[in-house]
Amino acid sequence: MEVKHALQWAADRKTAVLITIRQDGRPQSSDISYTVTDTGFTISVTDDRAKTRNMRRDNRVVLHITDPASWSYVSFDGTVALSDVATEPGDATNDALVAYYEEVAGKPHDDWDEYRAAMVEEGRLLINLTPEKAVGQINS
Repeated sequence: MEVKHALQWAADRKTAVLITIRQDGRPQSSDISYTVTDTGFTISVTDDRAKTRNMRRDNRVVLHITDPASWSYVSFDGTVALSDVATEPGDATNDALVAYYEEVAGKPHDDWDEYRAAMVEEGRLLINLTPEKAVGQINS
């Protein structure tokens, strides 16, 4: 399946399962929200989670997206790059998290000061996933 075509399909959805590799080689999965970029996906994660530790150690991942209503799914194999962790309400990571929120939610947050403080408190960062391969089936 062509990655570009699969990304176009994924752009109409917002949730998926992110699969990372545990230290012992077994898969670890997490439900996530994402945005589609020109080159792949952006996903918000926290610094203290297993998936983040897994990606710091091994940046290979699978992002699995399903649409049960149409019996469609795509699994993207790729690699991730992790941003810095948000440490200040006005830092670059927090600014990027604001843009991410607006795209996922489709609207501004009710209280940006509260949101930015929460991003620092939660130790949030963004991952950029670059897909190298896409497999699955897309039914119209």
